[in-house]
Amino acid sequence: MKPLISPLLGLLYTTTTAQANPISSPTASNKNGISPQLFSSLERLSRLVDISYCVGTPGTGGLSPPFSCSSRCGDVDISGRLELIRSWNTGFLSMEDSCGFVAFDHPGVQQDRKEGKIVVAFRGTYSLANTIVDLSTVPQEYVPYPADPDGDGGDKKGKGPRCNNCTVHMGFMASWKAAREIVVPAVEKARKRYPGYGVELVGHSLGGAVAMLAGLEMRAGRGWEGVRVATFGEPMVGNKGLVEFVDEVFGLKGDAGGGGEDKAYRRVTHKGDPVPLLPLREWGFRSHAGEIFITKGDLPPGPKDLRLCEGDRDKDCLNGEDGDDEEGEESDKGWFREMVNELGGKEEGEMWETETGWPTRFKLWQLLFAHRDYFWRLGLCVPGGDPIDWGRGRYNLTESDDEMRDL
Repeated sequence: MKPLISPLLGLLYTTTTAQANPISSPTASNKNGISPQLFSSLERLSRLVDISYCVGTPGTGGLSPPFSCSSRCGDVDISGRLELIRSWNTGFLSMEDSCGFVAFDHPGVQQDRKEGKIVVAFRGTYSLANTIVDLSTVPQEYVPYPADPDGDGGDKKGKGPRCNNCTVHMGFMASWKAAREIVVPAVEKARKRYPGYGVELVGHSLGGAVAMLAGLEMRAGRGWEGVRVATFGEPMVGNKGLVEFVDEVFGLKGDAGGGGEDKAYRRVTHKGDPVPLLPLREWGFRSHAGEIFITKGDLPPGPKDLRLCEGDRDKDCLNGEDGDDEEGEESDKGWFREMVNELGGKEEGEMWETETGWPTRFKLWQLLFAHRDYFWRLGLCVPGGDPIDWGRGRYNLTESDDEMRDL
């Protein structure tokens, strides 16, 4: 695995230390926050995607019908409502690693039947080496499915909108191709059983990228209505052409003023998480609109700590950066430099070694921890979730923000 790690470390060093005009870090000026309803919805989705880490992980027992696991399946707002359709595991710690589950999310007692959903949860990767490969591979041509109008039998038979001059990260595409032969038929069958249910795709990290590609196929390639996506820590998936296509397909164009809360795509990012800024912009990768930024660094956040972001690159959110031009000639050097200094507990400029060419106290694993903190610390299939969350009560949106932060 060492050969995989070294190139990325060298690239990160080049990115952070290359001489360029300083770029200020994104600010966290959250003026209005979000509604308790949206906060509650995103928090619950974060627990559902956390459950996906029980799939494909040895020793956890996986998922079993009706909806049982070693993690959060017994939560009061999950138990009795989720009905497992199937789980999948196409590989473990490989480039095409894809794990997750498809389940019915039946409405609660006081909810309208139209609130029912078909949930598809895509797990992130456990492997650091796998993550490095996923974030450092050259793009390839992107063609929305079904690529062959006569080959896949989608609802629109390939007559939907096409993505022109688009490229996509080949590792993410490989992961979706590995999962789609299982996911698409399962969702098709579920839609026939409950035709009034929408489809909710949710993913964390690598799983967020795969959820995006799945959403494009279902909305653009197959013409399915009622398909929504929510991701946590989603990396950049493709180039500017792909970003424009995503914004068009999910109605995110003209996302001024945050575009309101009722979006078909919600891309949640978190202060201190480097993954949504990878792969690097120098390689042509870009981020799409629909961002909701958690401005609070530690857990737990409250509704006032989340910000609805504007457009593809809001300067007040994680993906915004001052001083770069439209095509992103500058990179995220300032953001990485500030992040490294914070991890090392040093002031700006104190900890950079000119002789060795690497910051002395940079810990790559700390980035993975920051990358996991979305309402809860995601990614460990044990009762109650990650031990860091043990002893924390459930989010209670009837309490004040100060009380919530003391949980």
